[in-house]
Amino acid sequence: MFNPWLELSLKAVHMGMEAQSVIALRLLRLATGGARMEAEASRMVTDKVAAAAEGQAVAAVSALSGRSPHVVESRAPRVGKKLVHTNKRRLSRH
Repeated sequence: MFNPWLELSLKAVHMGMEAQSVIALRLLRLATGGARMEAEASRMVTDKVAAAAEGQAVAAVSALSGRSPHVVESRAPRVGKKLVHTNKRRLSRH
């Protein structure tokens, strides 16, 4: 793509839209109550903490290895995108 920051912005918008659908699916799961609701609430918290830690580690390794800023900025969101996509697929099955 012509501008790496534009590409990053478009990917962020796409991930944001996909994250909105995951939020909606999770709210439906939480509204049902019971054991599945408790498991989803617990999973939601642990997923966020794990994704934040992994994203920071990926960004730090990329930055310390001397990569250009747009490469560092494009690697960290991949962690979140992978998790969002996995959650969407998992929540859509049921």
